[in-house]
Amino acid sequence: MSPRTTGGLGLVRSSNVGKPTWTLVGTGALAHARTDHIHTTELDATAVDKQLLRSGVEDVMEAVDRYSAKWAATPGGADWLHVQHVPVRRFVAEIVRKLLALNSWASFASAPGPLILAPYEGLVGLRSSSSREYLAYTVTWSGAAYVLGAAAPHNPTRSAQLRNRARTSTANTEPSPLPLDLGRQDVLALSWTSRHAATLTPVLAELARGGQRSLLLDLATDAAERCSAGPATGFELRAAPSDLFTASGTVEGLHRPDDEHVVQVEGHGIQLARLVRLLSVLLETSGGCTQPSWRTVVRAESWLDEILSTTRPHTVLLSNDTSPLGVLAAHAAERHGANSVHVQHGAWTPESVAWPALHSRDIIVMGERDLALGRGWARHLEAEVHVLGQPRFDVLTSLSRQTQRRYLENLLAPGGRRAPTRIAVWACQPFNPDHLKSHADLLLDGLAEADGDWGLVIAPHPAQGADAFTALVKRGSGPPIAVADPRVGARGCLAGADVLASAYSTCGIEAALLGIPVLEIGPPGERTLGLTSHGLATRCEAADEVAEALSGLRAGPAPIPRAALDAVCRWRGDSATRIARLITERATSGPRADDSTHHHPGAAASPKDEGASVR
Repeated sequence: MSPRTTGGLGLVRSSNVGKPTWTLVGTGALAHARTDHIHTTELDATAVDKQLLRSGVEDVMEAVDRYSAKWAATPGGADWLHVQHVPVRRFVAEIVRKLLALNSWASFASAPGPLILAPYEGLVGLRSSSSREYLAYTVTWSGAAYVLGAAAPHNPTRSAQLRNRARTSTANTEPSPLPLDLGRQDVLALSWTSRHAATLTPVLAELARGGQRSLLLDLATDAAERCSAGPATGFELRAAPSDLFTASGTVEGLHRPDDEHVVQVEGHGIQLARLVRLLSVLLETSGGCTQPSWRTVVRAESWLDEILSTTRPHTVLLSNDTSPLGVLAAHAAERHGANSVHVQHGAWTPESVAWPALHSRDIIVMGERDLALGRGWARHLEAEVHVLGQPRFDVLTSLSRQTQRRYLENLLAPGGRRAPTRIAVWACQPFNPDHLKSHADLLLDGLAEADGDWGLVIAPHPAQGADAFTALVKRGSGPPIAVADPRVGARGCLAGADVLASAYSTCGIEAALLGIPVLEIGPPGERTLGLTSHGLATRCEAADEVAEALSGLRAGPAPIPRAALDAVCRWRGDSATRIARLITERATSGPRADDSTHHHPGAAASPKDEGASVR
């Protein structure tokens, strides 16, 4: 694990009338320390027990829920923690990770004691990330000391980095007001990333062919994430108002004085009033569609209520109902009597989501292995889970491998120069720079050792800035490297590759469906899609394993049983059609239709070998 630097500090043991005390000091003081001491970056780099981390986060979240969930709510009745659960949970995980790392340091474990923070250091900061828009909030070590009870008379809640961060406008620049003559719509869909748009638009097009009127609200605040559907798709496309995601300001209800309420985590007592005070920073300074501020959430609910009252759809269609906007939309759909349908847009594993919760009534999953997760994560009392594949993958049946191969060759050898005979595509995730570099080193060293003439095309994640790979492309030795256009991405070029490498990009599933060999890369213990367990990929934890896997490709790929593919994704090229059919049948015979007959869509929409429905 790479260090997560949050300041040049060290932790030094001192004493207070014989009781061990641990003080945060500048790193310059460590050279003269005569007692136990450690640099905080060493603690940040400490691997922690994942089960202890998960259970600790769960304990804290439950305590925060009981303690403060009702302190702030939208006019529609959605409490702050319900809507903002994902960013809050990620921040809580940063705190628990620090406390577990502290416990794993033998010097502290043998003599635990209170922490004394560093004066004037901000309590909430930002971690580095290669994502263009997402803000990776973290607690500083002084912030950790603060929630444990340290006096902080001179410490601002926000770090200098967060205070000085230039507030750039993330507002959508499309014409803002929605026309007043939209009229009645059958389906209202919401998208705020390119993955949502690519997943939902095939379904909306199928609905249009069946005579259903649909409106897609594009809520993306990053220009690269907006929907590019043309007028021939048969459904309405509108952007959000230009000022919808620009609201910020204090959340008064979350600023309460200290009290006696504490939650225990592995021997540490976290003061809940102080924790909520730090969490308010996230709700007050965040922005954009992925991390809307609390004031934006309140404004967005009012806007959604107006849209739903005007269009009166029978269905609200989502591709994420777990992060703030999705939770808000599912909640609004319920209040307006519309059915909520969630279409899984990316691969799921037990550790793949910050919050294992799905709020929609109907949940569409890709493969058989997703059934158990979908049922376990469902929160709606009448939820049903349906295995209908991935509409975004329907187009794979018509891909031109020759065209994509030429694209890869031109990237690696522009101007007619000789291209490598074998090409790997690396489908990335928006990791922090150190994490990205560790994956790059593993992959490039393996390519250099492998038999054959290899080149590498890096395909950035849609949320990732291409400049994250500048240093890699300038490497003076090793196999040739190029970066794909972010608008092309991995799914726009993987069919032309000899192999696809990734930690857990959904593109690994697309490659497996097309028979492209897949390498699941990353150090031991790192999360992957788990394709290896289905015989659809090779797990590579070190460079020599990458080299061995690449060299072994000369024998040709082994045939893959249909059952193995169906476990990961039911792929027949008709997922959009089947999802559209489920939506319309639910609208005419479901529990919210005029007749009261309850409909089980599995019988009509999912015949044997073509999907399954589980309630």
